[in-house]
Amino acid sequence: MNKAIGMVEYKTVSTGIKAADMLVKTADVELIQAQTVCPGKFIILFGGDLSAIRVSVDAVEKAYPESLIDKFVLGNPHDSIFKALSCTSEIEHVSALGVIETFTGASAIVAADHAAKTAQVDIFEIRVCRGMCGKSYVLLTGSVAAVTEAVNSSVALIKEEGMILDYAIVPNPSKEFVKTLM
Repeated sequence: MNKAIGMVEYKTVSTGIKAADMLVKTADVELIQAQTVCPGKFIILFGGDLSAIRVSVDAVEKAYPESLIDKFVLGNPHDSIFKALSCTSEIEHVSALGVIETFTGASAIVAADHAAKTAQVDIFEIRVCRGMCGKSYVLLTGSVAAVTEAVNSSVALIKEEGMILDYAIVPNPSKEFVKTLM
């Protein structure tokens, strides 16, 4: 089975709601999240067979192009993505901390998936547009070398689309500070 996830991000709630309805009527996909996020955008994250995800994304992109902010289709997403989206990842030690900050939720998830597939890192949070005026970020950990490789590679990927806002690599972050992130 071709496991996949897709996401579309819209400027307006009303268009997002129409798109969410259309997605599930177009192909056999399962909604994971369909909700309003800051600043009044609407995100739709869904899963299913790769071909169904592609058909659904193409359909809503064609139907509502004027309000579409960002989108993606990911075949075989890294397992860590789902726990990081729900902030349920269990990390015992943060050797180095990587932060990737993006303009959209879709680009943050793509960056996280790419980072996890590029280097031996643990993705422990993906904050999608909540409480940040529509921006998103990814937090990851691993060795300094692995975090550096994952962050730099993901930043290069997202920069092509113009969606990178900022990034940081913090070697050996303070244990007290790390507690506030968990």
